[in-house]
Amino acid sequence: MDSTAERLGLRPAVNAGPRLDRLPISAFHKRLFALVGFGMFFDGFDIYIAATVLGSTLRSGFSTLGQNAAFVSSTFFGMMIGSLLTGFIGDRYGRRVTYQLNLLLFGGASLLSAFAPSMEVLIVLRFLMGVGLGAENVVGYSTMTEFVPASVRGRWLGYVAVLVVTGLPVSALVGWLLVPYFGWRAMFVLGGVGALLIWRARKSLPESPRWLESVGRVDEAEALVSRIEQEASGGRPLPIPPVTAALPPSRSIGVLFRAPLLGRMVLGTVCLIVVNTLIYGFITWLPTFFAKQGLSIAVSFGYSLVMALGAPAGAFIGAVVVDKLGRRPTIIGAGVVSILFGCIYPFVSDPILLPLTGLALTIPIYVLVAVLFGVYIPELFPTEVRLRASGICNTFGRGATVLTPFIVVPLFTKYGVGGVLTLMVGLLAVMIVTVMALGVEPNGRSLEQIAESGS
Repeated sequence: MDSTAERLGLRPAVNAGPRLDRLPISAFHKRLFALVGFGMFFDGFDIYIAATVLGSTLRSGFSTLGQNAAFVSSTFFGMMIGSLLTGFIGDRYGRRVTYQLNLLLFGGASLLSAFAPSMEVLIVLRFLMGVGLGAENVVGYSTMTEFVPASVRGRWLGYVAVLVVTGLPVSALVGWLLVPYFGWRAMFVLGGVGALLIWRARKSLPESPRWLESVGRVDEAEALVSRIEQEASGGRPLPIPPVTAALPPSRSIGVLFRAPLLGRMVLGTVCLIVVNTLIYGFITWLPTFFAKQGLSIAVSFGYSLVMALGAPAGAFIGAVVVDKLGRRPTIIGAGVVSILFGCIYPFVSDPILLPLTGLALTIPIYVLVAVLFGVYIPELFPTEVRLRASGICNTFGRGATVLTPFIVVPLFTKYGVGGVLTLMVGLLAVMIVTVMALGVEPNGRSLEQIAESGS
């Protein structure tokens, strides 16, 4: 670093961000995607096994309805804690430490759950699993964000979200196939073994060069970026990256609560509260809604499975269009389509049109899931505070899931599905207005440019 840079207090010019952004997609990026993505698949699988497991424990007398409610609450409470803690750990000690710890935690707790002697023990283990699950959602997307080139960042992060939400239909199908023959404990064995296998494989993943540079570990950052460049280029010349010389960053959490990042914190918090409420206030309650409307268990399961297919379909659509249309247009467009079908759904009673309308509603909801969780929120914040900001937004989002049952049940009891969807439509409208008012457009821009745009 020259004397001018030293006088200005600039960071040593590893220039990690621009150098990573000009790379072509290579075997390195695909390996990163596989290890991060499949770890997050088991995150999604473990989140969604609750319905299958609790139905079986209740029928066998292992649990009561009250204990089942405590199991669900412990999951979301653990995810709240995990989302918050991982932000502070990840920004302080690095991404690599965090994504290894959380996989070890929820994989180990899942395996132990298969041998739980009582429901009380299972509830405690589920809390520990929840801590790991909440952490994985924050650190997985953020890690991918810091490696993937800006031109295709939305698409590749969207593909990670596809793997996560595929856990919904897969867990339902696997539960249907395995639980009648092997019992509910088999579901925890599958989730735990899968997570621990990915944990072992992830030991080969590197630390984020952007994070290394941000904390002054410039020699490590330089060596790592050089290795990635060599692998990605195959020895061919690479384009010359733009040179950035950023002012010394603030690692204080206080920067999140004053301009310009405060607006982005409000935006992220509102969006994640809305999308979590959509999932856990409507999608996961569909079997209950169908049963209360007089449908048989078989028909209810069939309808729910058809609509569950909208999860990976919606996430895939989000991944494909988000780099082409931009983040804000995709979020606003999916929100408007969700409102449209949310208004239509309560008036449909035809046995064929009902699940198809539900599928049409589920797809744009999961476009929002993919774009908001996977792409947009991690992009909004500088490297130095990215995990803490994402973790705090996710903490509020997960907190909404704790309160959702106490709102949804009275609404459904008094007003039916129409009452629940009125709430969802109102929340979607709030989200759209918030994105229009506070949203920035990260499409095609480096993470450094996005951070600079609010300075």
